[in-house]
Amino acid sequence: MRKPLQSLPAKSQVVASQQPRRGRWHGTCVAFGIVTAFSGVLFCSSRVGAVPSDVAPAPLKATIAAIDKAANSHNVQSVLEFYSPNFTQSDGLTRQTLEQALTQLWKRYPNLTYQTELKSWKAEGNGFTAETVTHVTGAQKVGDRELKIDSTLQARQQFENAKIVRQDILAERSQITSGTNPPTVKLNLPEQVNAGQSFNFDAIVQEPLGNDLLLGAAIEEPVKADGFINPTTVDLELLPAGGIFKVGRAPLTGDNRWISAVLVRQDGLTMITQRLRVVSPAK
Repeated sequence: MRKPLQSLPAKSQVVASQQPRRGRWHGTCVAFGIVTAFSGVLFCSSRVGAVPSDVAPAPLKATIAAIDKAANSHNVQSVLEFYSPNFTQSDGLTRQTLEQALTQLWKRYPNLTYQTELKSWKAEGNGFTAETVTHVTGAQKVGDRELKIDSTLQARQQFENAKIVRQDILAERSQITSGTNPPTVKLNLPEQVNAGQSFNFDAIVQEPLGNDLLLGAAIEEPVKADGFINPTTVDLELLPAGGIFKVGRAPLTGDNRWISAVLVRQDGLTMITQRLRVVSPAK
């Protein structure tokens, strides 16, 4: 029987080793969405008016490559040079909060690498709208544990005078693993639902569990700017089956949500977070 998703006020991510607590394991969580927040992408490259990337203007391709270079050097000020003072973002980030979040992120993940692929583009006004896909990988040491991260972000960026003035995040998916044998997890979640609509969320472990105990939690959180920075915690409960099977209900107005599954067994941990778009039906 499916249970309702647990709601938390900010996006979270397990980063600490698990400790038994009255039949539960407890994981300390920190914000993660900023990992790829500044590398905008648009997955739907067939959008009307978009032009294939192989004929993209050299200045646009050079700007995107330079942003990757600055990100890979973890030079926050170099990254911010590519953002307009009036930069706006669909999740509420500003140039100032972006600086704060990236500084904290790169302290925790000192070896993140960024790779951006330009999918298509079109000229608009004094600049361009770029369509790209950005992949982020890296690792973090927490005590004697290593957390590996693999993330893909999809959004839309508007460039003017080689600076980003607007970014809209359309989709994202991130996975963190730890341990010698982290669970292989299949995630079933729609990319988009209507406001007020119920939806199923399944996170299924693919390997046989044998005699291993499986602990986990499912979390639904609103996408907000402060969720990139503020930490939170989540309790992991003993799971009676080989995964998490939940039902959620979208908010009554258009919104974005982070839906996360945390699955832990003796020799490994996996956390997957996916963005769920909530749209208001056309009247």
